[in-house]
This record gives sequence, C-alpha cells and structure tokens, in this order.
Amino acid sequence: MNIYLSRYRDIFADRACCGQAALSPWSAAVARSRYNRPTRARSARSRSSCPWEGVVDFSFTEEQLMLQDVARRIAQEKIAPSAEHHDRTGEFPLENIRLLGENGLMGIEVPTEYGGAGMDPIAYVLAMVEVAAGDAAHSTIMSVNNSLFCNGILTHGSEAQKQKYVRAIAEGEAIGAFALTEPQSGSDATAMRCRAVKQADGTYVINGKKSWITSGPVARYIVLFAMSEPDKGARGITAFLIDTDKAGFGRGKTEPKLGIRASATCEIEFNDYVAQADDVLGQEGEGFKIAMGVLDAGRIGIASQAIGIARAAYEATLEYVKDRKAFGAAIGTFQMTQAKIADMKCKLDAALLLTLRAAWVKGEGKRFSNEAAIAKLTASEAAMWITHQAVQIHGGMGYSKEMPLERYFRDAKITEIYEGTSEIQRLVIARNETGLR
Repeated sequence: MNIYLSRYRDIFADRACCGQAALSPWSAAVARSRYNRPTRARSARSRSSCPWEGVVDFSFTEEQLMLQDVARRIAQEKIAPSAEHHDRTGEFPLENIRLLGENGLMGIEVPTEYGGAGMDPIAYVLAMVEVAAGDAAHSTIMSVNNSLFCNGILTHGSEAQKQKYVRAIAEGEAIGAFALTEPQSGSDATAMRCRAVKQADGTYVINGKKSWITSGPVARYIVLFAMSEPDKGARGITAFLIDTDKAGFGRGKTEPKLGIRASATCEIEFNDYVAQADDVLGQEGEGFKIAMGVLDAGRIGIASQAIGIARAAYEATLEYVKDRKAFGAAIGTFQMTQAKIADMKCKLDAALLLTLRAAWVKGEGKRFSNEAAIAKLTASEAAMWITHQAVQIHGGMGYSKEMPLERYFRDAKITEIYEGTSEIQRLVIARNETGLR
C-alpha cells in the first residue's frame, strides 16, 4: 500500500521508489519457513526507476514475511496454548522465551555479527504483533530485550560491550532489563535518586532503588541510569551496564500485576555496587539522552504489542458474532454490533499503519520520535477500546476466565502506561508540532 504524505518529502527526496505491493501484515505463511532461524541477510526492497513521488512504501520483503511466519507459528503452537497457565500462575515462561531466542526473535534488529537476525524495524513490528496476539506477557519480555536493552548498546556501546551483552541477549542465552523508573521518579526521569559516585580509580559506587523493572527477577544484565553529577540535572545522568551476579545488587518482591502477569516485574536495589569504568554505556552524563532515544524505539515495540492484543480480541469477536444467536439471528446481523465491528476494524488498521510508518522512518535512519509517539498513543488507546468492546459484545462470557477476552482486556491497559504514558505521548507530539515547551 502506498501512502502519500507530502510533509515527508524532505525525508525521502533522495529516494526513488514506486512500490505496488499490497499491505498484508497477516498474509499466508511462507511455506518454507520453520522454527529454525530465518535467513539473516537483509534484502533491499524492490525499486523501480521512476522518480520519487513522496510515497511511503510499506511492501514487505520475503525475509520479513519469513520472520513473521516463524513468530506466528511459535505464537500459535507454543505461546497461546500456555498463556492461560502463565497468566494464572505468574510463572515466567522461560522455555518459550528460549525458543524465541533460538529463532532470532530476541535480537531482530541486532546485526548477525552480534548474534541477531540482522533485520529491520518493519520485521520487528510484524514479529511483535504475532507474539503479542499469542500472549502479551511474552511480547513484553521480547520487547524489552529487543528495544530497551539491545538498542541502546548497539547505538552507544563499545565493541566489547556489544559482544558481551548484546550477543547473550540476542541468542536467548540471557535476559536483559532496563532500569530507569524509581519509586519517586516515573515520567519525571530527571528526579531520580539513584546515585553513582565516581572514585579516584575511575570506578563508580552505585546506591539506590529502581522500581517496576520488567524482567527484573530473571535478568542477568541490566541497562541502568543513575545520577553521577546531581547538580547538572538531566546532564548529570549516566548509563551503566550491570551484571546482576556481582555483589551489591539485590532484587525485591515480584509485583502482583493486573495484566501481563507472566512478565516478571520487581524492584531492584544497589548497595555499594561497584561499576568499572568500562561498564559506562556511552559517555558520562549522556544517560538521559540515551534513555530518551531508547524509549523512542521502545514505543514502536509497545505499539506493536497493543496491535497484537487488539487483533486477538477483534478476531475472537468476529467469530463470536457469527456463531452467537439471539432473537433468532446471529448477533453479527444487529446494527449496533455491526457498528462496533466497523469501529474496531478502523482503529486496528489505523494503529497498524501508523506503527508501520514509525518503523519505516526509523529504518530510514531519520528522526522518528514523533512518529513513534503517535503510533504508541493511537495503538495503545485502540487496544484498550477494542478489548473493551470485545468484552462487551461477548457479555457474560467475555467477563469469564473461561475465555481469553478478559485477559486481553487486562493486558491492554499497560500499553497506555509503560514506556511513556498516554499523557506523556500527547506532550511529546504537541511539543514536536508546535516547537513550544
């Protein structure tokens, strides 16, 4: 599908592209695709010789579709059947996560030289949607490893850091986490109290707490943000790579959450943890900039997750309105039900297209913070609305734990909160649009 957006002409003026392929995010499985790791090579999209006309080309490559198929098959055959168990018990789905890692889904955008799939943001979106449709909690773990952990190290890390930390995560040998939020510091990241005091020998002694750390209970490595120079505010934050096996690191209780219950979340604490100079990610004082850049990428992942949750609820509802009878007819024939179905479909497609746009701009190497915020805001609120309508249409059965609808509804809510609340997304968008702060 070609989308004409004149305001992006400056971004794409140097490109020549007139793709005609139809958008088919949930197209038929590629026959030769299996659970094994997909082709690593990144293929260029087909180009025509016609002059650039400002077209955003969302056609998919064979490799992208193959990765989507691998994700879909794992989600349908392994993840979805175990989702109810993991949601009920809160048990971390380690076996399934290892399977995702073995098939390249924990490092989709990670270059092959660091153990990843070597693919692009579009492939990441397609895979995330499939996994989230199987179970949102699994996609949360996948998102943190791909976006929040690997992305920042690939962008700002040294060669040694990439080999040590990124490879272990991308190959599924370890779990990563991202530690920015604190008990008193959520959306206002510059108010953090975690301190990293530099010593004469170049090491840093870290003390403080972080809260709501996704995968915190099981993570081997963590990207941590701490104040190294408090008097400088945002410019005094430094990013560190933490090994949780070292002395001075501790974990709190696993949080009892409303949704995504299989995605373990906890508070972590540092008591005189010693970080070496080569544990600094990027440069001292660049932590806030790194965090904000990583969150931009993470928002594409959460938008994709929201789409997967919404799609699962929508598809279940489509089947239900065809089968459920009332007053002598399928409830799908009732105009009020049809209106809900139409609105659900429109919101779902809008969220998908905006998310693909954000991923495409990111893949072009251009600034994408506004596109990511728009995608995350639209997709998360669409997911909440669609799952709400799905429960309503299913009536009592939608409220029962015998069906997954109530889980979709609970899982959807978090997408409006983490990696930037809906309110923060609106601030980001408005400030980018107006240039005012």
